[in-house]
Amino acid sequence: GFFFAAAIGVKSKRGVIPIRKKGKLPHAVHRQEYGLEYGTDIIEIHKDAAKPGEKVFLVDDVLATGGTLAAAIKLIETTGAKVSSVAVLLEISALSGRSKLLSEFPNLTINTIFEV
Repeated sequence: GFFFAAAIGVKSKRGVIPIRKKGKLPHAVHRQEYGLEYGTDIIEIHKDAAKPGEKVFLVDDVLATGGTLAAAIKLIETTGAKVSSVAVLLEISALSGRSKLLSEFPNLTINTIFEV
């Protein structure tokens, strides 16, 4: 998702907020643990990545079970910002990630380019 987000950020003349696996970001961070099919993982965001009230367009490569995107939304919200919508390149509909996200974030708009 990082590569797609960077391209969208450049094209739209907006910034990019990196959300990375634990230990990859250099400054003070917020952390979010989330479940995987085989355990848990942690993603992080810089504490000063977004300002309260800012709207954030979240971009990722795949929507599968929705766990990573849900964790990313929660992380963005820790900064006081709000996710306005999500875009993914590929959605694996059989894994019901969209339903999970919409049950947790009912006002979320999810845009998909390819669905399998």
